[in-house]
Amino acid sequence: MMEFFTTDPNNPHRFEKFLNLLDRWTEAKGLNVPQVVNSEKLNSLPNGTFGRTWADFIHKNNLQPFTTGSRRKQLHDGVHVLTGYAIDPVGEAEVQAFLLGAKFTVANLMLGLGLLRMIYRNLNYQQQFSWEKLQKAYQRGCESNFDPDTWQPEFLWDLPLTDVQKIFNVSRVC
Repeated sequence: MMEFFTTDPNNPHRFEKFLNLLDRWTEAKGLNVPQVVNSEKLNSLPNGTFGRTWADFIHKNNLQPFTTGSRRKQLHDGVHVLTGYAIDPVGEAEVQAFLLGAKFTVANLMLGLGLLRMIYRNLNYQQQFSWEKLQKAYQRGCESNFDPDTWQPEFLWDLPLTDVQKIFNVSRVC
């Protein structure tokens, strides 16, 4: 998700400022929760489970799980695992389109528009981008029964990823 806020991977400060602002806003709204994602626990799960796939995703992409703020923020990487979308700006835009289809929020719309602006400004991302991808991601969200505000992946971590996708009616990425 860091790439989503800056085209300069050597300058993560903009992303960190955004996350800090987000945490302050959710704290003011009373939405912050204790840490949800525990990497050690996820790493201890068997291969193929949703939780282990989540841990592998974090490791493969050299990410640190979000451990502060709202549940929705802390569970963001799980949406990538559930949907199969990448962490580059195009994949992040697909995640936002999926979330808009699943449950419209102004925040997802704003994030999606910010991503589109960044994609528009970067030729490499423009070449990967298509409106069809966003439309398919949005449709996947509409057809799912996924609610990003109420899902509880901590009760699903020991299930196979494919079973979790079936629970939420999230088809595989085409």
